[in-house]
Amino acid sequence: MIDLYTWATPNGRKVSIALEEMGLDYNVIPINIGKDEQFSPEFLEVSPNNKIPAIRDHDTGLALMESGAILMYLAEKTGQFWPQDFEGKWRTVEWLMWQMGGPGPFLGQVHHFVKFNPGVSEYAEQRYLKEGKRLYSVLDRRLAEREFVADVYTIADMAIFPWIARFDYQTIDLDDYPNVKRWYLTIAERPAVKRGYNVPESNQKIPMP
Repeated sequence: MIDLYTWATPNGRKVSIALEEMGLDYNVIPINIGKDEQFSPEFLEVSPNNKIPAIRDHDTGLALMESGAILMYLAEKTGQFWPQDFEGKWRTVEWLMWQMGGPGPFLGQVHHFVKFNPGVSEYAEQRYLKEGKRLYSVLDRRLAEREFVADVYTIADMAIFPWIARFDYQTIDLDDYPNVKRWYLTIAERPAVKRGYNVPESNQKIPMP
């Protein structure tokens, strides 16, 4: 059994989607970041950086924070969604790291300035939205000749998908990125993705363009 400390954010959904896709038993422990529950001493023991998601695997006794590390751990533990041929392995890592260094932080700033605090800083809105659109273009080019970012469906796709699912927050029209839209709709129809997206349970549906 795996304890999943999470909330309904893109980073949290990466891991719940992976747990569902891998068929692992897990127990959801909601951490309401709107009430600052991530700063509790109990959560700090699992996640020293006070960020969700985090896990504790009772099979191994290991606790982990950071969504990218958790995805790699779960993929290695189960032998799923992380190809082990030389190129496939490193392509998966490459695009997982792209999400961690690009769409995660930069689209997060789009949410902050464009969705939640419009008008506070025109410079910040323009800067982060411009970079967000550039990242969408990078992903669109990558998907022009392949079904998934590392050719087959991997933890890299699971990491990227929940951030693209906030396209409405980002004022992004997916019709401007047809390859991303095709990829997004394909993943959105996966039963495990639908289940994992709704963790913690809130009846939130995957946004459709």
